[in-house]
Amino acid sequence: MNLPLHIARRYLFAKKSHNAINIISMISVCGITVATMALVCALSVFNGFTDVVAKTFSAFDPELQIVPAQGKVFDPTNAQIEQIKKLPEIAFTAEELEENALIKFADRQEPIILKGVSPEFEHLASIDKLVIDGHFSLREGDIDNGVIGAGLAMFLGVRAGFLDPVELYVPKRNERINLANPATAFTQSEAYISGVFALNQQKYDDQMLIVSIDLARELLRYENEISSLDIKVKDGANIDKVHSEIKSILGNDFIIKNRFEQQEELYRMVNIEKWVTFLILSIILLIAVFNIVGSLTMLIIEKDEDIKILKSLGGNNKFITKIFLFEGWLITLVGAFAGLVLGLIICLLQQHFGLLKLGSTPGAFVIDAYPVSVQFLDIALIFVTVNLIGFLAVLYPINNLRKRL
Repeated sequence: MNLPLHIARRYLFAKKSHNAINIISMISVCGITVATMALVCALSVFNGFTDVVAKTFSAFDPELQIVPAQGKVFDPTNAQIEQIKKLPEIAFTAEELEENALIKFADRQEPIILKGVSPEFEHLASIDKLVIDGHFSLREGDIDNGVIGAGLAMFLGVRAGFLDPVELYVPKRNERINLANPATAFTQSEAYISGVFALNQQKYDDQMLIVSIDLARELLRYENEISSLDIKVKDGANIDKVHSEIKSILGNDFIIKNRFEQQEELYRMVNIEKWVTFLILSIILLIAVFNIVGSLTMLIIEKDEDIKILKSLGGNNKFITKIFLFEGWLITLVGAFAGLVLGLIICLLQQHFGLLKLGSTPGAFVIDAYPVSVQFLDIALIFVTVNLIGFLAVLYPINNLRKRL
């Protein structure tokens, strides 16, 4: 039996002669419990939002995407790209040509992102799930169609199936603007709206029009250039392995991106918010842990007679300091364990019952309740952080005790 640990456990749970020490000890445990619980809940909510974002964009972003390291476009017929297309793990590829443009309908006009895609795009992205009006169709015979974002459609006042087309204007490349006739500096075309999509992301819903890649090339005066090559891997293939293999083939001329890298800014922002929240709650935890210092100091004063008896029985200074060192660590461990359990219970309830809502109006947001996703690494990090801060806080009253002995 570890005698110092046994005595420390008795000190923690046994009734003290002064009730204030019991209260301060319980306050110390409760403070660590609440701070730990808050860390579990906060990090799990941020993980939940990350998962929501990933699921939202997974319906639109390809599994892998190749873009040029320099410039806007590249030739998809070069040897490296052809070699990648023949990889056995790749199901098929889709070409994209993206550029800024101006859209005009009636008396309204707006700068947009013009996204030209090849026919494979419909199978690459789950676009049918996103179309809320009309259907996904980019060309019917000789007629060019477009699928427009819901916010942009609302601003222009268009809907799927309108008889009047929208007008598209793109600046001509490598040509000077004629100030006497500025209209000659633009390439102009038309497209009928066949569908309206909603991704619930402002960047796409308010700014994007999807057209056929042939129309985009016509407007931009390209022959076969593309701005990105989207890749769909076969079911069961290891995406990370395919990513590494493609990267080794491409070298430094191209960049290969997975879904997280395609939305790097958004994921970075969510991660920054997550870890800033972790830092703030850790500071609150640090303040809560200082209760241990007061509790342990008062316990040492109360147990002065016990210390003298133990020394009389042969207990050395190391033995006595171990008792109070274990006492402080037990307070931290009990608070950390209780906080983790309570935090996990709250996350489980939120995950299954959605107790905490995002708003009072159902359907106002993409999800109605705060999303929650518990990750083992976060739980391990919280447990280590709480115990490390608690263990360090105990050292101050223990050092004072050593000086007294």
